[in-house]
Order: sequence, then C-alpha cells, then structure tokens
Amino acid sequence: MALRSSDLLHFSWRALRGFPSRTLLMLTAMAIGVAAVVLLTSLGEGARRYVTGEFASLGTNLVIVFPGRSETAGINPSTMMGETPRDLSLADAQALLRSRSVRRIAPINVGAADISWQNRSREVVILGSNHDLLDIRHWAVDQGRFLPETDLDRATPVAVIGSKIRDELFGPKRALGEWVRIGDRRFRVIGIMGSEGRSIGVDVEETVIIPVASAQQLFNTASLFRILVETKNREAIETAREFIIDTLQQRHQGEQDVTVITQDAVLQTFDRILGALTYTVGGIAAVSLAVAGILIMNVMLVAVSQRTAEIGLLKALGAAPRQILSLILTEAVMLSAIGAAAGMGLGQLGSYFVRVAFPVLPAYAPGWAAATALAVALITGLLFSLLPARRAARLDPVLALSGR
Repeated sequence: MALRSSDLLHFSWRALRGFPSRTLLMLTAMAIGVAAVVLLTSLGEGARRYVTGEFASLGTNLVIVFPGRSETAGINPSTMMGETPRDLSLADAQALLRSRSVRRIAPINVGAADISWQNRSREVVILGSNHDLLDIRHWAVDQGRFLPETDLDRATPVAVIGSKIRDELFGPKRALGEWVRIGDRRFRVIGIMGSEGRSIGVDVEETVIIPVASAQQLFNTASLFRILVETKNREAIETAREFIIDTLQQRHQGEQDVTVITQDAVLQTFDRILGALTYTVGGIAAVSLAVAGILIMNVMLVAVSQRTAEIGLLKALGAAPRQILSLILTEAVMLSAIGAAAGMGLGQLGSYFVRVAFPVLPAYAPGWAAATALAVALITGLLFSLLPARRAARLDPVLALSGR
C-alpha cells in the first residue's frame, strides 16, 4: 500500500481532529514555549536597543572625562589619608581644544537649586555648561536662543529653561526676557528648550541650563563634574583620548588622576552585557520547548496505545513499518508547526502590548530568536515523537487487531 504526501497530511489531520482535547493540550504546550522565547528575547533586545539609543543621544564621536582615576584595588593610601583627586578645571577643559582631533568641548557642572518667579517656586536640576553643549547633545531650542558663545570663565546671568518649568512658573505668560531667581542669584530667561524626554538621567523638560562659570559661582565650586569632548570623526576618537590623558597628566604634575572613556567603549560593553542577557533569557525560555516535547512524547505514546487496532488494520492492509512511522511523525510535526505558529502570534502580540505599555522600550524580537524558536519547536516535536512512532511501527498486525 502506497501513501501519497496528501494522504499522509489528510490522515494526520483527521487523527488530530478526532481527539480535540489531546490536540489542544499539545498545541497549548508548544505555543506557550514559543511565545515565551519570542516575548523574553524581545524584552532583552528592547533593553539593548533602548540603551544603545540613549547613548547615541549623548552625541556622536564622544569622549567623556571624569575627575579621579578609576581604581580596581578598592581602598588606596590616598583614600585613607583623606586626599581627594585633583579637580577638573575650566582651564583643563580649554586646554583640550588644542588637539586637531577635537571639534568642540562642553564642560559640565550639575547641581540642584530652587528657581522662583514672583510667587511660584520649585526645585530643579541646574546644568552648567557652554554654547557647544547644544550641538554635542543634539538638543534643540524651541523659543529664544541657547547659551551665548563667551569665554568659559565668564559668568553671564542668563538661563535656558525646560518646557515643563516654563509651564509651571509662567503658565500662559511670556517667559522670554523675564528674570528668575535661582538660589541667591538672578538670571534672565533667554531660551526655552524644545527637546523632550530623558537622556541618561537628564530630563531636558525639567532642567535649567546656565553658563558653567555661573554654575560654579552658584554652587561655590571650582571643579567640573565632567567634560564632554566631541572629536572630528570616529577615527579620531583614540587619538583624542590619548591627547586628553597626556595633556591632563602634564597639567596635573604628572599624575594620571582622570578617567577618560569613549562612547563606543561604553556602548560596546552594554551591548555585550544585554546581548548575553537576551541569549540567556531566550535559552531559559527554550527549556519550555523541551517540556512541550516531552508532553508530546507522552501523549503520543498514549495515542499509539489507543489506536492500536487502527494501526493493526493499516499494517494488515499492507502498510509498511516505514509508512506507519511516517504517519505518526507527520502527526507530531503538524502539531508542532501549528503550535509554533500560534506561539509566534502570541509572542508578537505580547511584544506589541509591551511596546504600547512602555513606548520607550523597542521590544521587537530579533529575527534569530523567532527563527530559532520555530526550528527548535519543529525539531523537538520530531525528536520526541520518534519513540512512539517506532513503537507503532513495530506492532504486530495480528496482536494489534485484537487490541493487544
């Protein structure tokens, strides 16, 4: 007796429809396994894309300079004696412009202070910097203008405020040109930021930006929080990094007391960490596919025992063991394929709801995860159905017809 491919599919489909509860159970198990892989890997990939986007928003070709050298040895003698690293000064920042690899710099000071206008007041984050910060961070001004191009050590009483601060302090009234009090000093509002959202902890809408020298006077400090350095191109990053280290070491009496990191290095580190996390959660979720495979094996073994007479009749009509094997395997593969397709749909639907609930998280399952989940589901269904299929193929037709 010869069985065509269409006969195999038709016979297997009728067998699945003949036992709806058993079929639904196996489909559910396989669908949950695939959906778990798709959903968890989409969360991991979304986190990776989010962090990548956040660092990209910092600017391109970026080198960041921090005061103090990163140590791996924990407590060192200078710490025990109460010494602190040498401050990063405005003169240090200005010296970095001598390199041909450096396009622009933005010294940064950060603090918190109260801002008030008439009878309205609130606490805000104060960011001290210069005119070049706007281009380095790829921000935009909605109204007015940004900080003027002046010497770094010139404390000009001007401020650029975020849109939320404008709304809370001024309401429908015009804010440009008005004087506000920040701490114990007065500043004229010259611009309203147009950029929205949060970028590495800085919410532009709720930040006040003033000249860096004014921030140092406001917070009574001569030290910079950090220096952002933008290089002329990506190839110049390493050259600029070496220049920064050498220049600041010479200015600090031979002490290498700063930390210089590149945007690419930080991004690659996070990319590796979150990439490994995606693979890990995907692997954990794939365990559920193995569980689904075991369920398929157990249920198919039960199905073989329930259909012993049917299999005996087929063998009595001339079906070869290889054809019986093909029938059982086709049934299992069809189950796996339908369950995997349903699981893929559920996983993509879950990823969509994650994106709706958390718009900042681009939770899209990577292509390799979706393809791997489908492949593993099919392979799992095939492998775990081999045992019941072999058992059915070895049945003696006479004993099978008698139900034994």
